[in-house]
Amino acid sequence: MYRLRFAPYAYHFTLGLIAEIIYFFPSWRIKVIGVTGTKGKTTTIELLDAILEQAGYRTALLSSIRVKLARDSKINTFGNTQPGRFFIQSFLREAVRKKCRYAVLEVTSQGIVLFRHRFIKWRQAVITNLSPEHIEAHGSFEAYRRAKFRFLKYASRRGASIFINGDDEQSEYFRNAFKERRPIIYSKTDLPNFSNKVFNLLPGEFNKENLAAAASVAGTLGIGQEIIKEAIEHFPGVPGRMEFVQREPFAVVVDYAHTPDSLELVYQTLTEKNRKGGLICVLGSAGGGRDKWKRPKLGEIASRYCKEIILTDEDPFDEDPAQIIAEIKAGVTVPDVSEVLNRKQAIFKAIGIAKPGDTVIITGKGSEPYLRVADGKQIPWSDKTIALEALRL
Repeated sequence: MYRLRFAPYAYHFTLGLIAEIIYFFPSWRIKVIGVTGTKGKTTTIELLDAILEQAGYRTALLSSIRVKLARDSKINTFGNTQPGRFFIQSFLREAVRKKCRYAVLEVTSQGIVLFRHRFIKWRQAVITNLSPEHIEAHGSFEAYRRAKFRFLKYASRRGASIFINGDDEQSEYFRNAFKERRPIIYSKTDLPNFSNKVFNLLPGEFNKENLAAAASVAGTLGIGQEIIKEAIEHFPGVPGRMEFVQREPFAVVVDYAHTPDSLELVYQTLTEKNRKGGLICVLGSAGGGRDKWKRPKLGEIASRYCKEIILTDEDPFDEDPAQIIAEIKAGVTVPDVSEVLNRKQAIFKAIGIAKPGDTVIITGKGSEPYLRVADGKQIPWSDKTIALEALRL
């Protein structure tokens, strides 16, 4: 058993090396930027991509939402944010072929454990924030944090600039770890004066941190403040990230929030943004043995912010959906809670009971195109499409 401990390392290391050789070391011919963290990865790389394009650069982007190569953009249908190392190297090779100057990628903790960050010459590496997630997969929060550290360390040792969110409570850990490498500390307090339009599209303090991350990286690349402001002022938003499907007479919002921290931030932001009515939430939690500890916590958070709670299905995989809902409900402390297992019916119910001034907030899926159920089956899905269907009735 002792000798076998290193077998997974050797396996993934070898695959990564082979992939890089097969695709002829593409990351050495393009500037690759990686963004990791618990929340904000997708929004940050979309903002950065918009800034780079505004500056006149051709770009590639790989996120949980889409795969973009210059002007060609497709939905990410892999079911994970950071696909396998062969796909990543192929993606970078194609970006080089299409003469992209920059490639911006999301980097996940589970991808790091599988060595998918290796054999890439990172030029900039960003951490947005850190809070408990994927605890079952990693074994502990410390192991999860260590995975993020491993990416930053790998990138730094190969000459990448490291960007740390000074507003995050975990920033001290990373500052101390990289103090000899002089990391760049960014903060929302350093943001340019954007118009109200920007903060209506990207509400909340957490989005200010995402804006600061993108602006900080762009600034070190020599992109001027006016270009940064111009790009952000015309930014179209990110599908499934605080996406308003409707604003009046009541709001309907779709968001990807699926951790306690992210859910609370979304509820806080929407409560502050709309004081005329109350929140009606459609809430679930993913199955597959993922972070079961958080389920009652999600219910407790919803109890503090929402006047109506509708618990429903969300990617149950092979778990019993009713059991998942029961575990969320165990944390609910208010009487106004409904259990509607069918997610479409739950969304219809939430929109059907909304009154002028209310906000219906549908969380957990964002823009994900599938519901993942038992036996590996995937059902085509869109929270936004279902919400629009309900609104047309």
